[in-house]
Amino acid sequence: MAAPGQPSPQQLAAMQQQFAAEAAKRGMTPEDFAKQQREQLSAEAVKHGMSTDQYVQQLRMRAVAAQQKAAEANRQLQAKGQGSAQPGQPGQPGQPGQGPQPTTQTQTQQVPVNPNNPPNPKGVAVAKFLRSQNLKTRTCIMDGQRKDMFKVKRAIRALESPAYAKAQKKNPLLPPVTDRASAENTFKLLPLSVLALRVSKVDPHAGHGHAKPAKRVKGLWTVKIEQHQEADPMMHYVWLYEGPQWKQKTMAAAVVAGIFAVVLFPLWPVMLRQGVWYLSVGMMGLLGLFFAMAIVRLILFCITVFAVPPGLWLFPNLFEDVGFFDSFKPLWGWQENKKKSKKSKSATEAPTSQATKSAPTATTTATAPVDTSGSVKRDLAPRVEEVEE
Repeated sequence: MAAPGQPSPQQLAAMQQQFAAEAAKRGMTPEDFAKQQREQLSAEAVKHGMSTDQYVQQLRMRAVAAQQKAAEANRQLQAKGQGSAQPGQPGQPGQPGQGPQPTTQTQTQQVPVNPNNPPNPKGVAVAKFLRSQNLKTRTCIMDGQRKDMFKVKRAIRALESPAYAKAQKKNPLLPPVTDRASAENTFKLLPLSVLALRVSKVDPHAGHGHAKPAKRVKGLWTVKIEQHQEADPMMHYVWLYEGPQWKQKTMAAAVVAGIFAVVLFPLWPVMLRQGVWYLSVGMMGLLGLFFAMAIVRLILFCITVFAVPPGLWLFPNLFEDVGFFDSFKPLWGWQENKKKSKKSKSATEAPTSQATKSAPTATTTATAPVDTSGSVKRDLAPRVEEVEE
């Protein structure tokens, strides 16, 4: 049997006979007639400003659209004929001896994909527009690489939006979209130019014979490309078009320029070399000052921990997880007593635990702000203890 969407051997034989008959009418061999047809296609493609392959693709798209319209018209005529027929006529569900009529299913039109063809400029324009829209993409894994995946219905919705109509007026390469059929035909330019392809979810461990891993990233699909590229609204497509790479190229050029600048440092002007030397000496001085301050504060703490317990810290938040300026605030603080902190923690936990037993929810009480203008102790910021039910 022939594959779906391809002519059967009988149809191919009929087409060849018809082609040979047309060649005989013109007094030519089939090879000469085929050559003449190719030359005419090339001439027409040049008139339209396209390559031969692009012009052939456009003709195929027109034929597919005409086929769809003809099929839709036939379905409408059949529906009208069934509705106007009388119940006593053969083929009607009301006639005795006749079973229920099978429902007519809408067949999804397959999109022929040729990866050897160059990208269609119209398809690239559509891909750029859709890339700029919020299609609620999600990350998936395809061939070991992370790709962006989206649903067809969101792309169709974006093509039917006023934003596309506005962009189509500015960019003549964007095809006009007037109804749902034209939106689907515009979307099919993506798989035709291999800018986005239909994928389906697969199990990456299927057939390996080993146990599945315990941990799996939630929502991260492993997908594969489907053979038949269809445009059903609930199908998923993955982006193969990455868009303009000017950012990546700019960053790569900056890295290469920086490496060359470092390598060619001996050829720099004297003023620039002196400036770099002063800058490096200043940075080394600041780093040495930081280490010296850390050593001095440690020595001061070791002295005060015996002289004036519990000990004095200079810049107590220096190594805390705070901002740069907050690391030097306050100027000094006392070492926190661990015994007192444990007692205060147990005292705060006791009433909160009683509160959880008496009521389904726990409440917290606000504490008065601590005055940090004078001498303050280390780590005295107000805290809220979490109570687990």
